[in-house]
Formats: sequence, C-alpha cells, structure tokens
Amino acid sequence: MNRRALLLLLGGAMTAARTLRAQQKAMPVIGYLSSVSPGPSAASVAAFHQGLSETGYVEGQNFVIEYRWAEGHYDQLAALAANLVGRKVDVISAGSVSAALAAKNATSMIPIVFVSGGDPVAEGLVASLARPGSNLTGVTLINVELMAKRIELLSEVVPQAAVIALLVNPNSPQTERILRDVQEAALAKGVQLQILDASTESEIDAAFASLVQLQAGALVVVADAFFFSRREQLVALASRHAVPAIYGWREFAAAGGLISYGTSITAVFRQVGIYAGRIIKGEKPADLPVQQPTTFELVVNQKTAKALGLTVPPSILARADEVIE
Repeated sequence: MNRRALLLLLGGAMTAARTLRAQQKAMPVIGYLSSVSPGPSAASVAAFHQGLSETGYVEGQNFVIEYRWAEGHYDQLAALAANLVGRKVDVISAGSVSAALAAKNATSMIPIVFVSGGDPVAEGLVASLARPGSNLTGVTLINVELMAKRIELLSEVVPQAAVIALLVNPNSPQTERILRDVQEAALAKGVQLQILDASTESEIDAAFASLVQLQAGALVVVADAFFFSRREQLVALASRHAVPAIYGWREFAAAGGLISYGTSITAVFRQVGIYAGRIIKGEKPADLPVQQPTTFELVVNQKTAKALGLTVPPSILARADEVIE
C-alpha cells in the first residue's frame, strides 16, 4: 500500500470514528430513578421498555438508560437525582412519589415523568392533572383513594376481625394522608385500627411479631414502593403468622397473598415509557396531562384462603378479575 492510499485509509477511519462519537453523543439518555431494587422491579422495567418501544425507542439502538436504585433507602434519592442531573440526562423517569420529589428538587429544566401513588397535585408535583405546568407529568396509581375499598373488602372476607392492623412506611410522603383516610374507613366499618410502622426488612419482621399482642385479626399492607420490593417477605410472614392480608397490587396475590386490589403496575410503567418516548421526540411535560387509571384489579388467591380456613364470599369471587386456585 502506497503512502497516499494509507493516508486516505487512516483519514477515513478517523472520520468514521468522529461520526460514531457524534452519534453516540447525540443518542438520548433517560435517567431511571427508583426507590427500590432492580430484582423486584424487573416487570416494571420491562413494561417501561415496552412503552418506549411503542414510541420507536429501543435501548442500545437509539437511546441509553442510566439506572439509579435507592434499594429502599429513601434518604439516598436526593443524591441519586442530583447525580442524574449532573449527567445531563434528557428525561428522568421517577418510579415513586419520593423519587419524583427528589427529582423535582434537583432540576426545574430536565423533563420528569413520575409515578404517583395518590394525588400529584396535593403531593406538590404538578399544578393540575389536565395541565401539569413546569417540567413534570406522569401517571397516578390512585393508591391512597383505594384504601377505604381495601378495608371494605378485607372486612367482607374476615367479618369476625374486630381489630385490623395497617402496615405503613413512615418514610413515605403519603403516609399522613393514608392514615387519615383509613381511620375514617375503619370507623365507618366499626373496626379498631392498629398502626404498624416499617421502613426496613427487620422492622417488617418486628411488625408481624407484634400482631398477636395487638390481637389483630387481619392486616392491610399499604401500597408502597418499598413494600412492593419486599413482597416475598411480606407474603411469607403473613402465611407464617396465619394473618389474612390485603395488598395493593396483584403481584402480592400472585406471590401467595390472600387478596389484592389496585392499579396494574405494569400498565402504569408502560404509560411512563410512552410519555418518556414522546418527550424525547419533542413534546413538553407541561402539555401532557397526568394519566389516571380507569380500571382496578381484584385478585383472590383461593389456595391461600383455604390454608387460612377462610371462605371467600361468592360476591367477591364474582367480582374478581382473577382467582388463583
């Protein structure tokens, strides 16, 4: 090869390398901020990817994701959000109210697509559902509003339970509102409510150990991101202590929990992925209304009911979206 041909070859290689670097730099980056751990979130992440693919985005082909996991340590969310802002990501997906608030405090410029457990206006995330304003939009699970219905369902399944325990995460910004709503629902049903706090694995163990002392005949596990990540532990403890329990999401009933009632987690994260893709394409969060679910899943695990010696009323079985035998 002569000198001229070699120079042309090297010049072409350098141009190709510069082009590749430019393409890589131009590839959008999504920051995925989660309160919990990657393992229990696999289905949510897959649904998020599905939503993105529906808008034409495939990870590694035309966008990349920077994952940040708080592993249940809510106090780390602020630093993780700040890290994503420092990385200059194009959009942040925040998978819980705590993550969304951390992201909001970290940036007023980068678009944020959140998952809210209750009322995102009351939580201080958006100005209104129809026109969020600023740099945030997302999807609400309507978890808080469903607490009274969960008390009602549990009372139908375990009518003899005069005392019902409520397991809450004291670190969640929704806890105060949940306690108020559930106290009203318990009063209306004529049952006594006992509050149990847990924000770590060991505190969950301790909470269940106190159920006998409290004489609780049933348990409501609040729909919380940390509890979702510990669903195997929670279901196993409910079985060991033979306590009938209701949960917020079908994944608990699928894991062996007695009954669940709430929004589809996978449907919510799919919508978050769709919104993230639309924002990357140029739409503004302020123009994307906060999405609210219109259907809720009632799942009954008959196998668990039989193990607990319970007969689930036919009225509940008839209304159930899924009955696990």
